[in-house]
Amino acid sequence: MTINISGAPCCWGVDDPKNPYLPDWKNVLREAYLAGFTGIETGPYGYLPLDTSVLKEELEKNELTIVAGTIFDDLVSVANLPNLLQQVDDICSLITQMPQEQEQDNQKFKTPYLVVIDWGHDERDYAAGHPEQAQRLSDEAWDNMISHITQIANKAAQEYGVRAVVHPHAGGYIEFSDEILKLMEDIPYEVAGLCLDTGHLLYSKMDPIEWLEKLYHRVDYIHFKDIDIDVYRQVMNKKIRFFDACAENVMCPIGEGVIDYKEIYELLAVRLKYEGFITIEQERDPRNAGSSLADVKKSVAFLEELGFNK
Repeated sequence: MTINISGAPCCWGVDDPKNPYLPDWKNVLREAYLAGFTGIETGPYGYLPLDTSVLKEELEKNELTIVAGTIFDDLVSVANLPNLLQQVDDICSLITQMPQEQEQDNQKFKTPYLVVIDWGHDERDYAAGHPEQAQRLSDEAWDNMISHITQIANKAAQEYGVRAVVHPHAGGYIEFSDEILKLMEDIPYEVAGLCLDTGHLLYSKMDPIEWLEKLYHRVDYIHFKDIDIDVYRQVMNKKIRFFDACAENVMCPIGEGVIDYKEIYELLAVRLKYEGFITIEQERDPRNAGSSLADVKKSVAFLEELGFNK
């Protein structure tokens, strides 16, 4: 079985494209190459240039492919739908023209993927990781979000041949177990798959091993994180936004945290026979991006030792 390791700009603190402290995108691609990655995500819309020739040249220089693009935005508001659909066009027209990863024999869908994440709601951001405190969407607002995701996924598939995967994310309106299960009821697998994230599952009070197995029939793509349990316990006792918790180093190199990746390897490679891609993420304050390369190398080395491929 072949499970390939790829990377993401969030390892360098790239989550908000408007953050004035973001590292230069060319340096991120260079360090991704130095870390041993052959594939990388684009990160949030607006970080990497949309000029296909400029981006392709830099990717080829660093021997990188594009594994996925990301819509990281408000999926709920009706007024935001035109912006979301414009992002589908911009992102999918870009990533489909970039160097591509080789498809594995038993891979469910080929890369690049369009990772779809709900974001941008203060009331949920401050409740990240607290299922008992977080308000849920009204039925009408939920239906709006489902309609928007469906339109995004259909547009990506029909116009660009890109598979959309919905990513439950701490601090958004698709985070907790009840919301993930309802999402699967309302979005057929023919329309979109799941991108499960081990770190977000744990952050949001779910066992990542249990939920990867439980939802595997809907999973097309996976993100790997690890969590410093001592920092996690501290931030759970604060009123704190999700990325502010990340700036306090709640995420750590894989193998240094609480998640059992040996068991995850056994689950994915041996029992489920997953083939395809997993992407390493370690959100941080971008002002601390100077340690990103060293941390990513630790994560890669740990996963390679378990049997994952880069």
